[in-house]
Amino acid sequence: MKALNFSKSADGLLPAIIQDATTKSVLMLGYINEEALAKTQETGNVTFFSRTKNRLWTKGEESGNFLKLVSLKEDCDQDTLLIQVKPQGPCCHKGTDTCWETANESSFGFLSQLEETIKARKTDDSDDSYVASLFRKGINKIAQKVGEEAIETVIEAKDENEELFLNESADLLFHYLILLQAKGYSLHDISAVLEARSR
Repeated sequence: MKALNFSKSADGLLPAIIQDATTKSVLMLGYINEEALAKTQETGNVTFFSRTKNRLWTKGEESGNFLKLVSLKEDCDQDTLLIQVKPQGPCCHKGTDTCWETANESSFGFLSQLEETIKARKTDDSDDSYVASLFRKGINKIAQKVGEEAIETVIEAKDENEELFLNESADLLFHYLILLQAKGYSLHDISAVLEARSR
């Protein structure tokens, strides 16, 4: 990490954005001075300078909900820190995961949106919904579709048509997401299994 420019702030405090290293959720914003930075690096627990208490304050010193340091990164002007952490409980003093009252969960971008759409269609009685029709046909039909799409993906993988391969891969992933919902699971569950295996 490059040297931070604490002189850019009249009070020697720089903003520190706290981000979960795994989920990438922004948890809170705090302020840090040179002494707080040194203590953070020394102890591995994120320490701020509290403007209300007018002293160094280690997050979790009373609640036990420490922010375990994973990495520190300065911005392009060396006057803001991005601190990635492993939170040891809720981050906000109100008991919520984040100071914006949002859940600290991984997001898979568009795939998470697609999961929500599939979940909504699961209970949709509309005749024109392909996903709803699969759910009505039951787990055997859904599993069969995943198998068919897997075979088609393998076949296209052995050919040279990249567009067909990508389309079959998308079909496979789409039907797999339906299968997960049918079984009562989500990408979060699969991610947790893979993460546990990587330890």
